[in-house]
Amino acid sequence: MSEGKLLAFGVSIIYFISGGRWTITLLAILLTILTPTNFISDFEDKYLLTESGSTSSDKEEDVALPNTASTSINSNIQYQEILSDGSVKLSRKPAGSLKKISFKRLDDNSNAESSTTRTTNTPLTKKRVPKIIKAKKPVKKVTSNSNSVSPTLTTNDKKLLDSNFLIFYSSLTGSSLKAANTIKTNLINANCMNEPKLLNLDNDVDDLDNYFLKTPMDNEKDSSNDLVYILVLPSYETDSPIDYFLETLEDTINDFRVDKYPLSKLTGFAVLGLGDTESWPEKFCYQSKLTDKYLSKLGGRRLFPLGQVCMKTGGLTKIEEWSNSLVESLKDNETLILANNDLDDSDEEDIDIDEDGGSSSEDGSTLVDVEDIGKVIGDSQQQLSASSNGVGANKEIKQMVAKDSPTYKSLTKQGYTVVGSHSGVKICRWTKSALRGRGLCYKYAFYGIRSHLCMETTPSLSCSNKCVFCWRHGTNPVGTSWRWQVDKPEVILKGALEGHYKKIKQMRGVPGVNVDRFNEAFTVRHCALSLVGEPIFYPHINEFVSMLHERKISSFLVCNAQHPEQLYNMSKVTQLYVSIDAPTKDELKVVDRPLFRDYWERLNKCLDILRTKQQNQRTVFRLTLVKGFNMNEVSGYADFVEKGLPSLIEIKGATFCGSSDGNGNPLTMQNIPFYEECQNFVRSLNKELNSRGLSYDIAAEHAHSCCILIAQTKFKIDNKWYTHIDYDKFFQLLSEKGEDFNELDYISETPDWAYWGSEEAGFNPADTRFNRKDEKAKKKLAAAEELKSSSTEPTSITTSTISTTEW
Repeated sequence: MSEGKLLAFGVSIIYFISGGRWTITLLAILLTILTPTNFISDFEDKYLLTESGSTSSDKEEDVALPNTASTSINSNIQYQEILSDGSVKLSRKPAGSLKKISFKRLDDNSNAESSTTRTTNTPLTKKRVPKIIKAKKPVKKVTSNSNSVSPTLTTNDKKLLDSNFLIFYSSLTGSSLKAANTIKTNLINANCMNEPKLLNLDNDVDDLDNYFLKTPMDNEKDSSNDLVYILVLPSYETDSPIDYFLETLEDTINDFRVDKYPLSKLTGFAVLGLGDTESWPEKFCYQSKLTDKYLSKLGGRRLFPLGQVCMKTGGLTKIEEWSNSLVESLKDNETLILANNDLDDSDEEDIDIDEDGGSSSEDGSTLVDVEDIGKVIGDSQQQLSASSNGVGANKEIKQMVAKDSPTYKSLTKQGYTVVGSHSGVKICRWTKSALRGRGLCYKYAFYGIRSHLCMETTPSLSCSNKCVFCWRHGTNPVGTSWRWQVDKPEVILKGALEGHYKKIKQMRGVPGVNVDRFNEAFTVRHCALSLVGEPIFYPHINEFVSMLHERKISSFLVCNAQHPEQLYNMSKVTQLYVSIDAPTKDELKVVDRPLFRDYWERLNKCLDILRTKQQNQRTVFRLTLVKGFNMNEVSGYADFVEKGLPSLIEIKGATFCGSSDGNGNPLTMQNIPFYEECQNFVRSLNKELNSRGLSYDIAAEHAHSCCILIAQTKFKIDNKWYTHIDYDKFFQLLSEKGEDFNELDYISETPDWAYWGSEEAGFNPADTRFNRKDEKAKKKLAAAEELKSSSTEPTSITTSTISTTEW
């Protein structure tokens, strides 16, 4: 059909449809004339694909063909298909064979396949699928220039006494000046390399920033000028120059323009506070406490605990004692813990430092299954037939924990000091807590053991059980017979004391350490032979205990009731523990996982020995409660008590030490009993014992440790409990009567605050209770108040300025 006829036909149709209106008809004609002549052909080329000679019903719809300069598309395309990825597949049939051609959309981001890939300016219309982007959360990289300071062991390359000492003081009445001169004199007498310099904060220091924002050594090229600051500060009720000094330190801490740790270049610092506990007990040495805290926050390394001297009750004598202790500490260059400066009030008792200076952690790669310890240290099956030199007749006897073994690495990472080849020592978290005045462990409430005077050690790291609640998770060796080298007891005791004192010295850099307790801690008075392993397993355990008693160190020996022969031959100890971890044979196998096949018979034999051969010993049953494992059969525990008749019974809830599926530790927090559950268990056990006519009653408790003490009623005299120990009397009886005395001959009265049901619940009122959650809440509240006050401060200043100007 020609274009003219088509136009005439269209005009006629429009005329009749519009009801004979020529206006609409003329408008349609005008639009037809103005339309480009190639419109229809272009439309067909772009949007309609038809076979040559086909009708309109054969057309496919919504397919866009891209153009190309190199390849032309045949017009006889019959088939088309839109794929799931947006591609268009077209089919044509040249020479009787079907050939498929694939076209890609322009908005497809896939890589170009070849130079023949066709492109088009008219992309295929299709609904987009939302694009999914996967990414990992960015992790902040820690660089060597980071200001973050984690708890580590630090030491100096040079001797501390070779440093330059600056002794700052502030004095109104002359006491601080006298104390500063005392310190100076003691340093000179200790042969320090450079004469200490006295500086009066009020007169000699023109600009505090020259010493506490930057140090005098900042401008010195000679790095040998190591500086040690010693500050002697009194506390005044009225305004004093120290107030400005403290404000300057606080401003430096809060100034974001200042380097976070400007005093990190110092070799270290120490602070001595002078005050009056009688007149101002609430503000006793409060300014020296703030100074000690601020200097630590500015990056200073605390070389010695804060000294606090009451001038009315101690005076010059206490100053001399602190000064001498400081000088003695400076004479050695032992490592010390550098606490995180941002966490001065943190609970550092939970942090262990290994021998290499890193924070202790459980390294799964170093864990040795206690069953397979023989594969690590050798398959030697020799019995203890060799002499104490550790050499057998035929084969060399291996070390229990060799220094190059995974076991040694794992134990040292956990904070142990391995002594010799089979012994260990580790500072207890309660020792750290006691040094900071934050409370003592349950042994002080029950028996009068002061935690900072107690050394926790073991002469045998090997054990015969693999208890599910053990805090070592199978990292210590095990065995049923001694097949290793044997160290002499004097070597073990010397090494244990040295390792313990070394760890005490590391605490001098921890904030809040009480200087009196710190000095007392260097004289061990109690030895807890527990820690890990089986101390009674050591062949020379009696000689070792005898050496402790010669040094006036009390002995608290713990055994797992799996070595009846050693228990029978055990000599006198201050207190003998036996762990009873389950009431039935099946439960004991699940909880203790003993290595001996006759573990049940061994346990019962040990109980018989306690009632007969060891009846003069002060004996204790220790029950560790694990929910879901051993808290159901109260009658079974009563059977054990009736058989062994212990002097005391400790019931303690298990402490969660993490899970370790790889070493068979199935415990979770669901297995840790609440204190109320422990209380109910103790009530039930006490009731069961009384129903059998056994004279026991609940004596004391230590709620913080989730521990409760049941004692024979013979320890209750005149309605007062006497579960504490008179240690001086014990050593006197030991020297006079040998072993011919019993537990009632060296008893001492239990304090009221340790009684069962007391308001203090076993917490020593002389210490300060520390609650981490409460401390964090206080800090947040203080920060919010400070922010609020700082936001209102500019307004008040502006108002004051305007009022003054108007006046």
